[in-house]
Amino acid sequence: MKIAILSRNKRLYSTNSLYEAALRRGHEVKVIDYLRCYMNIASHRPTIYLGEEELSGYDAIIPRIGASNTTFGTAVVRQFEMMNVFSVNESVAISRSRDKLRSLQLLARRGVGLPVTAFANDTKATSELIKICGGAPVVIKLLEGTQGVGVVLAETNKAAESVIEAFRGLDADIMVQEFIKEAGGADIRCLVVGGKVVAAMKRQGKEGEFRSNLHRGGSAQVVRITPEERSTAVRAAKIMGLNVAGVDLLRSNHGPVIMEVNSSPGLEGIEKATGKDVAGTIISFIEKNAKSSSTRTKGKG
Repeated sequence: MKIAILSRNKRLYSTNSLYEAALRRGHEVKVIDYLRCYMNIASHRPTIYLGEEELSGYDAIIPRIGASNTTFGTAVVRQFEMMNVFSVNESVAISRSRDKLRSLQLLARRGVGLPVTAFANDTKATSELIKICGGAPVVIKLLEGTQGVGVVLAETNKAAESVIEAFRGLDADIMVQEFIKEAGGADIRCLVVGGKVVAAMKRQGKEGEFRSNLHRGGSAQVVRITPEERSTAVRAAKIMGLNVAGVDLLRSNHGPVIMEVNSSPGLEGIEKATGKDVAGTIISFIEKNAKSSSTRTKGKG
């Protein structure tokens, strides 16, 4: 098969892992910097180019779209879809998952466990947002933040009000969530491929840090997840319409709660923590589904 990995940098661990896995399985594979692509949008013959090269004849693409490049990146994915190329994650699902507020609304509508979350546009509603979440401590998040950037734990109502006002002073969209104290600064990353959890790890924040992101100095170890956690992760990925997803959840007193569903999950931490060939599993999924395109996961909303 001819496979394209849409990524800005071949040297990134996840991109290289997918590249090597595809080569090992005998496929022709190319890493394409999607920001360097340009497109001819025509109903009779949509085409896409990288420099002077027309990108044609591909059986499948693996989108690794950066959060800051979502709009153009998903347009490139959509162009491949118009050319009847199988995409591991479809453009509409990527866009859906990148909108944090929309994601939570979709998950809530389907009854998936979530932290109590509040959002408002009115700058006078600060105290009401904090009250909805049960009062301090609360977690305040930038809607556009990634990898733990723009996430603040406010220990008191006064501190929460100050943080919210500061973010709003920068004209930033934020949401406020209850703080799941019993999680102990740890979360669980479930890697879902084709409707199955193929690997799971527990990420623990460093001492004094409530964020568990590995980019912020957290550690990772293999974890045994419960049947409820497994089904919650699979449901969340399905609701988002993602065939490949990193589902982050917390262990709360009232069961697993979803924090985020990631359409381009990093593979380094989970492959090293679990010893599993997640990249190879993704390539195997492509082999089973690319030609027929019969198992595209459809989410709602």
